[in-house]
Amino acid sequence: MRIRDRRAEDVPEINLVPLIDVILVLIIFFVITTTFDARSVLKIELPRAGGEAHAASDPLSLLINADGRYFVDDREALRTDVESLKRTIVEVAGDDRDRTVLLRADARTPWQAVVTAYEALGQLGFTRVANATAPEAPAASPQ
Repeated sequence: MRIRDRRAEDVPEINLVPLIDVILVLIIFFVITTTFDARSVLKIELPRAGGEAHAASDPLSLLINADGRYFVDDREALRTDVESLKRTIVEVAGDDRDRTVLLRADARTPWQAVVTAYEALGQLGFTRVANATAPEAPAASPQ
């Protein structure tokens, strides 16, 4: 009778399931802990104006990009109509109607988008609205 050694027939294998689980947990961890800054993604060109800068404490930021899309603080309005914009403003601002609204519209924004923003703010009862502008470019002096 011949006794065989079964250890020689065992083929070592690498189980990938625990490795995949660990990688998925790491991916989820990094996605959740990453901070997203919507303002760094949006490129707008503010209209130019002279005058002094006036800063308000903790203003509600309403940004309109060149395509006419609205962003209230870091939340985007789903559509470009007045009702959708009003819902987004109420979700972000709550019942605080005395808060200053800082309206930042791209210089290439269609005027209708700005008028829609003013209409939504007026219907909600916001009375303090400030327009953000970029400082005028210095004039070249003749030499």
